Amino acid sequence: MSDIVVIGSLNMDLVVRAGRMPAAGETIVGSEFKLIPGGKGANQAVAAARMGGAVSMVGRVGGDPFGETLRGSLSEQGVDVGRVRVDEDAPTGTAFIVVEEGGENRIIIVSGANGRVGADDLREAEPLIAAAKAMVLQFEVRLETVEQAMRVAREHDVPVILNPAPAYEVSLDFLHGLKYLVMNETECETITGISCDESEAVEDAADLLRRKGVETVIITLGANGALVAAGGGIEHVPGYPVEALDTTAAGDAFVGALAASVARGKPLAEAVRLANAAGAITVTRFGAQPSLPTWQEVAGFLEERG
Repeated sequence: MSDIVVIGSLNMDLVVRAGRMPAAGETIVGSEFKLIPGGKGANQAVAAARMGGAVSMVGRVGGDPFGETLRGSLSEQGVDVGRVRVDEDAPTGTAFIVVEEGGENRIIIVSGANGRVGADDLREAEPLIAAAKAMVLQFEVRLETVEQAMRVAREHDVPVILNPAPAYEVSLDFLHGLKYLVMNETECETITGISCDESEAVEDAADLLRRKGVETVIITLGANGALVAAGGGIEHVPGYPVEALDTTAAGDAFVGALAASVARGKPLAEAVRLANAAGAITVTRFGAQPSLPTWQEVAGFLEERG
């Protein structure tokens, strides 16, 4: 049985590198194009597996070449794909990503089969969930599926790590009883309505979420690390400034590394430190899953940074 169950999306990423985004009606010349396995759910599953976690993925792909490639890619990374269903009635999810000079990206997602993950998938996966030490969820599948998965995890006393990305406005009651909520500043603003562009505002947002029943709130701050609100206190865990090549999957690297640490029972501060390092390494590489570091790489990176 796996220690970590990830329920979420699998996408084929169609990635273009260009100096900048074109303006409306404008055509520009890009410098590179690649097809790269992705999807927030699949990325986080690979990230956790590379950090030493025993991981099972729950999701759907279409009965097309993209789907076959995604299942094969996950399997090669040591992720159990026995609960990744091939759905003949929908195409595999896709993401169209433009990476600009400096590493910033802009993404359009077409859900495809990801939008059909539902109660049947959760019912089949319940034995895996019951035996897990952590469940990981995102918002690239239907919100009702996310909510139902949280209920199943709660019934079996399995801690949930929710990454509300892409962010949607949801009732804060939706988050009540959540063990870990992990999000960036933009997602934090969407969820709380608080503009998280200053440290005091970020703390206010974390405090609000704690009062609404989230046990541990983690707000990632890019090169500035992460803010962690838990147990009545707020702590800033410093980050690791690096030269960014491509920020795609940095958040997924963080979440996957955190999940692997939670499953091992590591202290929260250490888990976040490892997750910060995993995210920092990821942005120095191109692509989603190919950029995700192994445990050995993270350990070496931390040793170099003292």
